[in-house]
Amino acid sequence: MRIRIKFAKYGAVKFIGHLDVMRYFQKAIRRAGIDVAYSAGFSPHQIMSFAAPLSVGHTSEGEYFDIEVNSFTGIKDLIGRLQSVMVEGIRILDAKVLDDGEGNAMASVAAASYLVTFRNEDILPKGWQDGLIDFYKKERIPIIKKTKKGEKEIDLKESIYELKAGPQKTSGTEVYLLLNASSGGNIKPSFVLESFFQTIPFTLPPFALMIHRLETYQNIGTEEERRLVPLIWEK
Repeated sequence: MRIRIKFAKYGAVKFIGHLDVMRYFQKAIRRAGIDVAYSAGFSPHQIMSFAAPLSVGHTSEGEYFDIEVNSFTGIKDLIGRLQSVMVEGIRILDAKVLDDGEGNAMASVAAASYLVTFRNEDILPKGWQDGLIDFYKKERIPIIKKTKKGEKEIDLKESIYELKAGPQKTSGTEVYLLLNASSGGNIKPSFVLESFFQTIPFTLPPFALMIHRLETYQNIGTEEERRLVPLIWEK
């Protein structure tokens, strides 16, 4: 039986990297007494699959991972057991038993939404919000992106599914982004904003952005007609 678990990451835990978060959950699952399944072989490990890794320094309310269990006593009990052993900065939000045909969390990721705020808005050039919207409205946004194999030109427009600038959750200036987060076309919100500011031109200072992931999505539609839903959703 496979179970998908949703959690939030905030506070000081945002400085803990992805691999350490994985190790943390492996220990937490054992402490919680969950009957997790292990792989076979000389070095058995918990059968676990995380969705899109979160960058160090980012917070989130839309993180997911899958585990395989031999038995369990219900979703409510599983959430309660896990939450009882969580540290400050990680909160279990939801869980769901996966159908047999559903792919694992990592392979299912198609997009992610983010809310970006600025540590110091006063340094930003006048009129940058209108400029950002104009940047997004372009038919094509050719950008040079660095990869492990070197550099290549991409059309950034294809990976930005939605963009809004202005007050969202607070009275301050925020940028909402819905971006491609698939394994073949993952785009980070910092890359989008840095690419825009370079066209003004303006260089953001280090650590200027505060990035919060709102949700992680899968595509249950087609590539031409996307239908994005959270990794846990009711059909």
